[in-house]
Amino acid sequence: MQTQRRELWVEEPVGRRRLPDPVRTAAVRAVLVSALTLMVALVAFFFTVTGSWLAFPAVLAGVTGTVVATWAVLDVWVTRQVWNQRHGVVSVPSSTARELRRERRRARREARVTARPTGGRIRRRGPSTLSRA
Repeated sequence: MQTQRRELWVEEPVGRRRLPDPVRTAAVRAVLVSALTLMVALVAFFFTVTGSWLAFPAVLAGVTGTVVATWAVLDVWVTRQVWNQRHGVVSVPSSTARELRRERRRARREARVTARPTGGRIRRRGPSTLSRA
């Protein structure tokens, strides 16, 4: 009895390309800041419920963290826009645009073929100037 061998690692085609490095860095930073802000907000909530004197500083830290997290998310958006503007957005042309380009290319090719001399090959006219000393 023979067992079917399965591969340990199977490559699957990716639906989208990965983000450019600066955008990905900004996104990771935003996620970390947002997670930290949520933790601080939770701590502030528990300090407030228990009536601890640390509630006020924790609430101030939570408000500050919210402002910083908002700034970080905006930084992701701005970095992405700047990247797209500097490096261009890769767009896939529609099939009609592709078809029009093919027709234009075909027409240019046919015009070149009809404009060629009937001899086919290029012939030299006169002596070569490179061999003259």
